[in-house]
Parts: sequence; C-alpha cells; structure tokens
Amino acid sequence: SWTGGGLATSAPRRFADEEARLERERLERERETQTIGAKHILVMHEGSERKPPSVTRTREEGRARAAECLAKIRSGTEFDAVVIECSDEPGAAKRAGDLGVFERRTMVREFSDAAFALRVGEVSEVVESPFGFHIIKRTE
Repeated sequence: SWTGGGLATSAPRRFADEEARLERERLERERETQTIGAKHILVMHEGSERKPPSVTRTREEGRARAAECLAKIRSGTEFDAVVIECSDEPGAAKRAGDLGVFERRTMVREFSDAAFALRVGEVSEVVESPFGFHIIKRTE
C-alpha cells in the first residue's frame, strides 16, 4: 500500500516556498529606486507611435541614425548637442531631451527597464520602444 502523505505534505511546503519567493521579490522591489531623472534622444521611423508626418525614414534607417547619434556621444559630443541635432520628439530641443523625474511605471517597459538600470550620468545603448529608438542618459 502507498503511504507518505503525497499532496498533504508536499502542497503546504510548495505553498510556503512560493510565499517566501513572492515576499523576497516584494522586498527587492521596495529597495529599488522608486523614481529617477533622465534625458533622452528619440529617433522615430515610419512605424513609430505618435510620429509627426515629417518622419518618413524606415525602421532600419531609424536604427542606423540612432547608432550614429550614440557614436557621437561616445566620442565626446555633449548629450544636449546631440539631442538638438538628432531627436525627433517635438519640443526635445527646447528642454534638451529632459524628461524630469518619473516613476518606473510612467514610461513604457522597454524604456523604463533601460533607464532604471543606468547609474547617474551613464548613457544607455540604443533602446527600441513603440515610439522609436531611444538613447537615455540618467540624470538623477
């Protein structure tokens, strides 16, 4: 005959393990920075959400343009100067691409994941989102 408890003993243990894992994740999220500050450059393409009619480049051309802009930053050109030259976001030049301080959930996931992974002063690689290609600089 079979004995040993089966689900009667293993299910509570699995439940307790899952509860402990969820609690660890909750505590980890609480320790994470809740808000950051950042600037960005947005290079849009014909498939970008909310693009102005003047943007007609293909996705591949957009990615190449963003890579060129990142190369300028990496070679020493000031981020703000590259914003003025490259960003397709309306109003970006006036505010030097500054997004102010925001919470993780405020931005689309691709952007937030990249921005929150940066240290203050660090510049991201090219990040794609539904709005186009971003280059992000964390400011706070």
